[in-house]
Amino acid sequence: MINVRHDFPILQQTFYGKPLAYLDNGATTQKPQVVIDAEKNFYEISNANVHRGVYVLSEQATAAYEGARKTVQQFINAHSEKEIIFTRGTTESINLVAQSFGRTFLKAGDEVIISAMEHHSNIVPWQMLREQIGIVLKVIPMNLSGELLLDEYEKLLSPKTKVVSIVHVSNALGTVNPIKKIIDRAHQQGAVVLIDAAQSIAHMPIDVQALGCDFLAFSSHKLYGPTGVGVLYGKQALLEKMPPCQGGGDMIKTVSFEKTTYADLPMKFEAGTPNIAGVIGLGAAIKYLEQIGLAKIAEYEHQLLQYATQSLQTVSGIRLIGTAVDKVGVISFMLEGVHPHDIASILDQQGVAVRAGHHCAMPVMTFFKVPATVRASLAVYNNREDIQQLVKGLIVVQELFK
Repeated sequence: MINVRHDFPILQQTFYGKPLAYLDNGATTQKPQVVIDAEKNFYEISNANVHRGVYVLSEQATAAYEGARKTVQQFINAHSEKEIIFTRGTTESINLVAQSFGRTFLKAGDEVIISAMEHHSNIVPWQMLREQIGIVLKVIPMNLSGELLLDEYEKLLSPKTKVVSIVHVSNALGTVNPIKKIIDRAHQQGAVVLIDAAQSIAHMPIDVQALGCDFLAFSSHKLYGPTGVGVLYGKQALLEKMPPCQGGGDMIKTVSFEKTTYADLPMKFEAGTPNIAGVIGLGAAIKYLEQIGLAKIAEYEHQLLQYATQSLQTVSGIRLIGTAVDKVGVISFMLEGVHPHDIASILDQQGVAVRAGHHCAMPVMTFFKVPATVRASLAVYNNREDIQQLVKGLIVVQELFK
């Protein structure tokens, strides 16, 4: 049993006279007090720009910012701090790889493989690259349980495969993909692999060296950290070969009107003043999770997922979307005769916050032949009472739509 609800100020509120059952963690997680304090303290006592000043405040800010980079490196077991690039989020990280690595090393006819359950952020950047240079985009299909068909993946692989960009955990279905197998097979073909870890990073330990992935992207705000901050991990040898995507301050060694030389890693990819307070907040969020333990969190959330799945199945007319054997705490569902948006609106009046829509995964909705789903997604601060409140709310929905 994990009970950390008291660490999150926002969860102490009530809505419509009911306690808040926040179940939209797949969209963003709430922030513990230590993260809020970390950002607040930066602005109160050490606000200055990083890397550029020789005065005390700037040195303090730089030490805190680079300390957070070290925290991230250790958190995912990267080989070097130089392999940790701070971005605005998973979306920017994937776009960086597509535009820097893709436009530099891929050519017309080269193939990029993604899957049928990708978030739009891992579809659109590759479609843009297709329009720019003529790559071929291939898609691993899935079954009605929401599991990738690995036999079909094998058939898609060829000497033309240059990149495999795959989601670790589906944000719409909760499916945990066997990324180690996917990575190993891609490497046998000489392809580079990018892992979208936005939905997995807060729910299980991740070791990039053990996985062997070439790139890995995730967002701070789904890791109990601030919004507007993300991470791109990349193997140092690859990052050193890649050109920067943005030019400006802090990513240069020298500038003249004739020529610019770029800074070493990781600065080469961090043009301009970064979200310093947000990065420091991310470091605080990671330390907070490490105190609880990622393995302990994974076990707790799995037990809560089982309880939630069993509880929801007692509601008549419910249809679960995505029933993979290996899942994290994401449950997407439909309720017979009621549109998902109506369900979410009524649940809101019961103090329950869920997401209704296509979840930035429109191809998934098309595959399951639904316009949208209701998604309840779990976090470390959720408990059985939240699930019970959700089920009671769904009964209210049924009574209103009889």
